Amino acid sequence: MQQGNFFQPEIETAPRARIREIQLEKLRKQVAWAYDRVPWYRERFGELGITPADIRALEDVRKLPFTDKKVLRDTYPYGLAAVPLDDIVRLHASSGTTGKPIVIGYTRHDLDVWSDCVARLVAMTGITRADRVQMAFGYGMFTGGFGLHYGCEKLGCMMVPAGSGNTERHLMMIEDYKTTVLISTPSYALHMCEVGEALGFDWKASSLRVGLFGGEPCTPGMKREIEARMHILCTDNYGLTEVNGPGVGGECLAARTQQHIAEDHFLWEIVDPESGEPLPEGAEGELVLTLLDKEAFPMLRYRTHDLTRVTTEPCACGRTHARMDKVRVRTDDMLIVRGTNIFPSQVEDVLQSIEGVAPHYRIVLDNEAGLDRITIMVELKPDAFSDSFEHLDHFRHHVVDRLRQKLLITPVVKLVEPGRIERSVGKSKRVEDNRVKS
Repeated sequence: MQQGNFFQPEIETAPRARIREIQLEKLRKQVAWAYDRVPWYRERFGELGITPADIRALEDVRKLPFTDKKVLRDTYPYGLAAVPLDDIVRLHASSGTTGKPIVIGYTRHDLDVWSDCVARLVAMTGITRADRVQMAFGYGMFTGGFGLHYGCEKLGCMMVPAGSGNTERHLMMIEDYKTTVLISTPSYALHMCEVGEALGFDWKASSLRVGLFGGEPCTPGMKREIEARMHILCTDNYGLTEVNGPGVGGECLAARTQQHIAEDHFLWEIVDPESGEPLPEGAEGELVLTLLDKEAFPMLRYRTHDLTRVTTEPCACGRTHARMDKVRVRTDDMLIVRGTNIFPSQVEDVLQSIEGVAPHYRIVLDNEAGLDRITIMVELKPDAFSDSFEHLDHFRHHVVDRLRQKLLITPVVKLVEPGRIERSVGKSKRVEDNRVKS
């Protein structure tokens, strides 16, 4: 049974056997393209003793070398380009907060494929050409703004390219233009809620009906709060700069904890994050992606560092493409504090389960007398904040106890008033590592 909207139904509902045929045909062409045109890949193939002719089945993708962020930084900016620079019509890049940014180029063909993938995920949420879409991402090197803009336009939506910041202006646009879809980070959507409520904006009566959120993880707690306060359907999608940007996966209305992978453009694998060895379908491991028809910057077996599970079981929405669990943990997000491995998602899981805690927090790491210390700034909701020192101290001890049980170390917890943790129009900065590296 098919439910909801489709952008390219002939491929989105294709039989599994046909999807695999498409993948193999594209994989063999893409491997030859990378080998013939990118010296880095040709050298790696030589080291492994393989040629494109060795790729005869989908499982042969395991013979290929992995690619990761280090490769992109070592070949910065154009070392992985497979076409003349005159054929590259756009560049996008990561923020580059840890050194050289990750740079990716696109040909006209690449942009068309990207827009198709985004149009699919937008249609999955029930958005149609009748919708008016308000963009609250910035139009810079970040892939989110341009990627979602052109994907929505390809679906036929009216775009309102408002850009990031100036929250009161965004509220005015919703009111005046009767926009029905908001694109932003989930944390900025919550900030819009706060500003709107302070100004008396009636979210329940607004024209908005769907949120397309990305740029940062949207925890189940954040999703519930946005839906309750904005009175909209809150959806998110999956993508990363290195493999085009948004459009790798999208959330249908039948399986809202998972995201359909555009399998005719992305060949997925799940591997052991330590050994790199393949894991069976349904096992949790690191997602590895191979772009199947990328011209400008081919990407073979890119290690995302994202942990997830993938299933090819039928979906009630009628789509036949595999579904991945929404990513909550990245292996490179791991913090080591006094020999204990900690992930920010663990902190989120604890805090969202405590009544009275807002979905805003900050993890601060520093050294005290040579010993690592973790401080967690926890923002309270207005109805949980109290003038009573005893009440707040009791609540703080409760939060500490809950975090200790999960993290296996005792953090310092500081409760802060509503609105005290800085809001961001882009990706929220959840971790501040001030430790002196030896």
